[in-house]
Amino acid sequence: MAVAAYAKLRGVIAALFLGVVPVLAQAQQLGLPDSAILVVDTNRLFAETLFGRRVAAELEAESAVLSAENRQIEADLTAEEKALTEQRAEMTPEAFRAEADAFDAKVQRIRNEQEAKARRLAEESDNAQRRFLGVARPVLEALMRESGASVLLDSRTVLLSTDVVNVTDLAVARIDDAIGDGQALEAPQTTPADPAQPTAQE
Repeated sequence: MAVAAYAKLRGVIAALFLGVVPVLAQAQQLGLPDSAILVVDTNRLFAETLFGRRVAAELEAESAVLSAENRQIEADLTAEEKALTEQRAEMTPEAFRAEADAFDAKVQRIRNEQEAKARRLAEESDNAQRRFLGVARPVLEALMRESGASVLLDSRTVLLSTDVVNVTDLAVARIDDAIGDGQALEAPQTTPADPAQPTAQE
C-alpha cells in the first residue's frame, strides 16, 4: 500500500514537473531571465527604439533650423549695430541715444523670442519621452508577466546588478515590433461628421 502511494506521489510530482518545464523552456527561448526583478535602461529605450530615433531626428532638424536662424539674426544685428555706429557722427546725441535705446530693446526682444523657441524644443523632447514611456508601458508589463517579475527598475536607480536581469535589448526589440516609430500613434485624430447633424442653410 505504501509502495502504491509512493508511486502515485511520484506520478503527481512528475506531472507537475512536466507542466513547469515547458513554461521555463519557453521563457528561456524568449531570452527572458528567471528573476523577480528586471532592469531596463530608459535612456537606451528611447535612444535606440524606432520611436526614439524618429523623435530625435525631428528635434535635431528643428534645432538646426533654430541655430541657422540665430546665426542669421546675429549677422543682421551686427550689421545694424555697425551702421548705427557709423551714423553717430552725423546725429545729435539725443537722436543717437534714442536710436541706441531702440536697438537695445530690439535685441532684448529678439533674444527673449529665440530663448522661448529653445525652451519649447526642450519641452518637446521631455513630452516625447513621456509619451514614449506611456505607449511602451504595455510592452514592459508583458515582459514582467512572461518572466514572472514583480518589479521593473530603471538602471539609473540601481547601484549593483547582474546582466541577467537587464532586459533593455529585448525591450527595444519588443517595443519596435509593437509600435514601430510611433508616428501613427501621434497622427491627429479627425472627428467624422455626424450624419444626423443638420447642415446650415443659406
